[in-house]
Amino acid sequence: MIELPDTALQSVIHVIQTSLTPIFLLSAIAALLGVFTTRLSRISDQAASLTTATGQEKNGDGGGDPIAMIRLQHLRRRSHALDIAVFLAAVGGACTCATVLALFVGALNSSGLGPVLFVLFGLAIVCTIGALSAFLTEMLIAGRGLRAEVTHHEKRLG
Repeated sequence: MIELPDTALQSVIHVIQTSLTPIFLLSAIAALLGVFTTRLSRISDQAASLTTATGQEKNGDGGGDPIAMIRLQHLRRRSHALDIAVFLAAVGGACTCATVLALFVGALNSSGLGPVLFVLFGLAIVCTIGALSAFLTEMLIAGRGLRAEVTHHEKRLG
């Protein structure tokens, strides 16, 4: 068993405790990426179902149902918003990991990594906020599309 002097042990404990904050953010980002992936899968399924139902996949002439074309454009906008969310969340996760790595490297060589930590963790937070904003955009687009589809069906039935 390795025995460390009390001051070295306290230093290691402090670094581990300090690194827990970014790790909690990393867990949250991972959960967000799971949500984004699920929503992107649903969009993909809807697009595949829509193109199969309208026969656009087979003939590819683009002269299909105009409502189906509007829905496909709508799904494209949603997928773009989710692409941005996934990208920003992934960058935020990478910055979070880099923050933890910088904490450990800084503890080893006792250099002044304060500005680097500030930039990395700040960038992780900014990217996470951006990912949530893109996700909010996708959710608003989805809600607007759902309401438009309901209105269309109400007019058809009523």
